[in-house]
Amino acid sequence: MYRRLFQLAIPAMYVIVVSLSLPRPAYAMHIMEGFLPLEWAGLWFLMVIPFWVAGLLAVKAKVEGNPSLKLLLGLAGAFAFVLSALKLPSVTGSCSHPTGVGLGAILFGPAVMSLLGAIVLLFQALLLAHGGLTTLGANAFSMAVVGPLVSYGIYRFLRKGKAPLWLATFLAAALGNLSTYVTTAFQLALAFPAEQGGISASLVKFMAVFAVTQVPLAVIEGLLTVAVFNFLVAYNKEELKDLAVLS
Repeated sequence: MYRRLFQLAIPAMYVIVVSLSLPRPAYAMHIMEGFLPLEWAGLWFLMVIPFWVAGLLAVKAKVEGNPSLKLLLGLAGAFAFVLSALKLPSVTGSCSHPTGVGLGAILFGPAVMSLLGAIVLLFQALLLAHGGLTTLGANAFSMAVVGPLVSYGIYRFLRKGKAPLWLATFLAAALGNLSTYVTTAFQLALAFPAEQGGISASLVKFMAVFAVTQVPLAVIEGLLTVAVFNFLVAYNKEELKDLAVLS
């Protein structure tokens, strides 16, 4: 089992090294450093702190209850880091990217992923100039709170309705991805309402901009998540049963 997980981690480590080595502009779909007005940046920090506390408690409970889950926990974090570090230029001069949070949300629930996602965003801000420290709260709320909540809810709802495992996994990852960008567009619309039409007009503008690249990326993320999840089902079925991911 551990040998298989190690083999899976090798390409992920390679992508991380390449991502850190290649020069790239500091554009990102994450809201960039200093972009939000101070009051909005502070508000999103206040809103996300309770989720971080809940995530810390959830991680502690799961690891203490079953220490063997540490490898899966690390895999979920690495998957989110690698996918969300792969950026695709958008029509605005910014970038879109997968989020990778769906897998962790399915495996461990949204509380755990709220903490893992925040750690991923922190390292990206420090190492890749992807996002920022002042906007960490806003980015964490969209990618590490809303995305995992949507992914987890969709997966549980579809599995309860006896949907095929691959379909539940695909839709959970893809729609969790899209919900992140809808939330980001909403955050930007609140901070920068249009002169004509206000927040609603600004929201439509931001969503239209991101949809061009984000819709195909959501499909790709869904497919990648299904592939990794099928690997885990094949070689880590007992752990998935312990996590109540599989019945």
